[in-house]
Amino acid sequence: MEESMVDQEVEVVDNCIQHAKERLNEQITQVKSKNYDFAPQFKEMTIQLYLIGVMWRYYETHGFPPETARDKAFTTLSTMMIRDGIKPKRAQKQVDFLKKMAKLEDDDDALAIAIGHESEAGDESLVEIFEHYIDEVRVSGALWRHYDFGKKIILFGGLLMGFVGVWFVTIFMPESSDIFILAFGLLTAFLFVVSVSLIGLLIYRIRFRKSKGSSA
Repeated sequence: MEESMVDQEVEVVDNCIQHAKERLNEQITQVKSKNYDFAPQFKEMTIQLYLIGVMWRYYETHGFPPETARDKAFTTLSTMMIRDGIKPKRAQKQVDFLKKMAKLEDDDDALAIAIGHESEAGDESLVEIFEHYIDEVRVSGALWRHYDFGKKIILFGGLLMGFVGVWFVTIFMPESSDIFILAFGLLTAFLFVVSVSLIGLLIYRIRFRKSKGSSA
C-alpha cells in the first residue's frame, strides 16, 4: 500500500516535469524568434519562475490545494534541475533564491509566476513576460556585457597597476622596505579599482536615467 503511494507520487512528479518541459519547448521557440537581448541570469530566472507557475497550475488541476501545489512546484523544479545535471546543493540554492524572488513587496506573486500559472498551451505567455521588461536597462544584455567586461578590466587592471606600483618604488625608491613596497603596490591597485568602479557606476546611472526618461 505504502509502496503504491510512493510510486504514484513519483509518477505525478514525472508527469508534472514532462508537462512543464513541453510547455517550455513550445514557448522557447516563440521567445527565440524575438531575438531578445537580456542578461543570461535574468533570462534563466524568469524562465524558472514561469515554470514554477506552470507546475503550480498543474498540481492544482490534479487535486492539490493551492498552497500545497505551490510548494510542490518549487520542489519539483529542484528535482527537474537535478535530473538535468545540476548538483543537488546548487539546485537547492537556486530554488531558495527563486522563493525569495517569487513574491513582491505587496505579497503578490511575481509576474513570471502569475503569468505561468495562467498560461495555456499555444499562447505567447512567456513572450508576454519578456515584453514587459524589454525597455528595462537593468536586465539588458548590453549592461550585463559591460558589467562582465568591467570586471575583467578591474581584475587585470588592478593586478597590472599593483605591479607598476611595486616596480616604481623598487626603481626610484630602492631604500624602501619590503613592507612599504608591498603596501604601495596594494594602494595603487586599490585606487585603480575604486576609480574604475566609480566610473562604471556613473555610466550605469546615466544609462538608467536615459532609459527611464525614454520610457516615461
